[in-house]
Amino acid sequence: MNDEQLLRYSRHILLDPIGIEGQERLLASRALVVGAGGLGCPAALYLAAAGVGTIVIADDDEVDLTNLQRQILHREHSVGRPKVDSARDALRELNPGCEVIPLKMRLTGDALMEQIAAADVVLDCSDNFATRHAINRGCVQTGTPLVSGAAIRFDGQIAVFDSRDDDAPCYHCLFPEADDVEEVRCAVMGVFAPLTGIVGTLQAAEALKLLARTGRSLAGRLLLLDALSMEWRSIGVPRDPGCAVCASPSRQHS
Repeated sequence: MNDEQLLRYSRHILLDPIGIEGQERLLASRALVVGAGGLGCPAALYLAAAGVGTIVIADDDEVDLTNLQRQILHREHSVGRPKVDSARDALRELNPGCEVIPLKMRLTGDALMEQIAAADVVLDCSDNFATRHAINRGCVQTGTPLVSGAAIRFDGQIAVFDSRDDDAPCYHCLFPEADDVEEVRCAVMGVFAPLTGIVGTLQAAEALKLLARTGRSLAGRLLLLDALSMEWRSIGVPRDPGCAVCASPSRQHS
């Protein structure tokens, strides 16, 4: 690190569980953020602020006026622009030393696998089950830690799925893929603005701990928040030995 970086990240360096070594890991790391909406905005902000060297942010949508209630990377003058371009500009303004790679696309298939394989951690900030399950399959196959968040109405949840640990569950263990799952979208149900900030910031915290190799992650636990009563619950999540994803031969890294 140069003198400017030592000063910028001094409050991290003062923390013994992070220190210079942990901060250097952050500077050398690459994070994939899928979704530049309510969760992806605060998550990406804190990844950039903390000095994650490369942030890839993927989203195929444009900024809408209704997004501004909670998607804090975007501004009113960004309405109509691709979300990833708006996000890139905001993150570069916050930390020019952070490389931001915007992907205006819905990551699927080989493109998704390529980005997951290149990342040190994946933050699932998407809003649909098909994408969540596709990301999970890719993370299991590559052994890439996955930080998953969700927020709707006043209810938030966050979990870490780290398939580098053979005993760890995957997203499919917790939410088995099914054709009859009803999608719940904030466009219909609404979402409390600060809730997305709380969950997205927690996703950043878990990702940073994984990248810095410090602390205990949420792997094997599901953290639930009822923001209306501001009550938290933590639920243990065991691995399903019959899981169609993480118990299959596709878990190539093990």
